[in-house]
Amino acid sequence: MIYIIFIAFALLSFIVQQVLKSKFDNYSKIMLPSGLTGREVAEKMLKEAGIKDVKVVSVQGQLTDHYNPLTLTVNLSEGVYNSNSIAAAAVAAHECGHAVQHAYNYPFLAMRSKLVPIVSFASNWMQWVLLAGILLIESVPQVMLVGIILFGLTTLFSFITLPVEINASSRALAWLKSSGISNVSTYPKAKDALKWAAYTYVVAALSSLATLVYYILIFSSRRD
Repeated sequence: MIYIIFIAFALLSFIVQQVLKSKFDNYSKIMLPSGLTGREVAEKMLKEAGIKDVKVVSVQGQLTDHYNPLTLTVNLSEGVYNSNSIAAAAVAAHECGHAVQHAYNYPFLAMRSKLVPIVSFASNWMQWVLLAGILLIESVPQVMLVGIILFGLTTLFSFITLPVEINASSRALAWLKSSGISNVSTYPKAKDALKWAAYTYVVAALSSLATLVYYILIFSSRRD
């Protein structure tokens, strides 16, 4: 049964990723009425939010857009930074949404930031610890328990990420609408793109939870 769940989540993740890619490909061809690029949209949103210490920079790659609270930079991929499409505007505004969260101490973002070093450590070691735990479950069950705790931290991180991403999108969409960057034609497309982007985080969190339950069941059944 658990394998069916894993396959279902893998299939669901693939479908969501493909739909998201298709949406962004389509919306990348629809230009903003204002003609602003992703960089200009980001700079405008930051300025109107009263944020003066965050820079907008271009980074290489695709889907590499992110806000870095350590360097105070909104990092936009080249395709977003230079594009004047509604997809680029949505991504740029979303990343600026994280900058606004940081500036106003959004609690879930602060919580996620504190977990980053811990989760980074857990991600590097949990698979090895879990593997050792499965092999040593009968003689040293504590190893498996440590692996479960490490995996549990990554699952917790996934669920804390959900409100962070959803809130950033809400801030982005509210600003795109109030600022006049989008109109009645482009706003629904920006909303649709960010909605499907959020689905990827939902699927990832649920998949992580299912995997965590799987390891807990292994630990419980071997101990019985």
